[in-house]
Amino acid sequence: MFLNAILKCATAAAAIALLGGCVMPPKPYAKPESAKTGTVNTGPFWWGTSTASFQNEDRGVSPGEPGYFKTDWDVFAEEGHIPPRGDDATFSWTYFDKDVAALKKIGVNHYRFGIEWGRVEPSPGEFNEKAIRQYVSMARKLRAAGIEPVVTLWHFTFPSWLYDSKAKSRSNFLHPDVQTRWKEYVTRMVEALGPYVKVWVPQNEPNGALYIGYFGGHWPPGLLVTPGALKKASNVAVEMFREAAEIIREKDPGSLVMGIYSIPDWKRDGIQDPTGFVYNMMQRQNFDHLDRAADCMDLIGVNYYYSQSASVRRFILRPHGEQNSDYTQNGWLIDPEGLHSVLLEVHNRYGKPIVISENGIGTQSEQKKIRYYREHVNQMRRAMEDGVDIRGYFPWTLIDNYEWAEGYAANFGMTHVNKKTMTLELEPSGQWFANFIKANPKP
Repeated sequence: MFLNAILKCATAAAAIALLGGCVMPPKPYAKPESAKTGTVNTGPFWWGTSTASFQNEDRGVSPGEPGYFKTDWDVFAEEGHIPPRGDDATFSWTYFDKDVAALKKIGVNHYRFGIEWGRVEPSPGEFNEKAIRQYVSMARKLRAAGIEPVVTLWHFTFPSWLYDSKAKSRSNFLHPDVQTRWKEYVTRMVEALGPYVKVWVPQNEPNGALYIGYFGGHWPPGLLVTPGALKKASNVAVEMFREAAEIIREKDPGSLVMGIYSIPDWKRDGIQDPTGFVYNMMQRQNFDHLDRAADCMDLIGVNYYYSQSASVRRFILRPHGEQNSDYTQNGWLIDPEGLHSVLLEVHNRYGKPIVISENGIGTQSEQKKIRYYREHVNQMRRAMEDGVDIRGYFPWTLIDNYEWAEGYAANFGMTHVNKKTMTLELEPSGQWFANFIKANPKP
């Protein structure tokens, strides 16, 4: 998810709008003749949950030890742009068994976790085989527990050696070596995990990360109002997605490729945004990358959290915190019907099977969290009755964790870490989801 960091994007958009800028809405999607076709067999409905490597994995190694690494987010935090994560996170690297035990208690049949690129390639071209073997072990443990592993190859973070604070316009997606290194990284991970992993996610929410990092300046590499860099980075990101999909299919033709995108339900505001500038920009953020990669994926993952009026004023005067029952800790408007709208839009635009790959709420109220899940599942069922082909639902997230540029400021987890026993303790929402899955093997 890309959280409320889009505030800077909108502020930048306002500056351009005041100068007479123009953004056209996305064109209707035109499926290429080469698009992947045929029936996608995903088996029983996927009840799952997800985590991200950077948000959950402890470092596991100390400075100076073999295999020590940093990510661009670590360096970005050291520069003072975002809150530091710390080296412990939720201990999901050193104590992964506690995560598996909690997943079994909840009763999910799928679990999405990420690979930390910097961990497995701490220096350019030098791979940490021990770390790769541990990721393989994680996938094997999930399978042994009856849980299908879903692996994300890129969840926002790059190895620190692809990030240069003195040359941000040549960092991350714009680093001259990124595609060469990406191909080898993906190849090695698919070869290693292939026997145990059949569902791959090349990139998580590239749409939001691109706009925030190369236009809003709030995420690495921290470029502010650089539309040229955004366009170039977007082109590279699409190429990297397609390269990963090709490698996955070459190594295992039976694998499934899923693209995952953050898609809020943007509401047109004719008074505050009379030209549609902000609305069009947000729609472009939703669909530009997906339009160019949808033909090479089997499933589309939709990450949905909220709806919002697409106007500069609404971004600037955005609520902060849980002001009332309608808002989350992040100041997001809770709008279950927005999920129905987004699912219909994605279905009508692409005609592919959909997984609700993230859906959750940051709140200190477990009662509110349970209500959020229940109401959004009801809207998922409504969309299915309207003909949307939905294959799975993944609440975000398994464990309360670091929330990117927000730091440790939102409680999304269905569990929390007990640091004395190194176990995960179910929150009431986790117990509710466990009971719900048991009563509803089919949605």
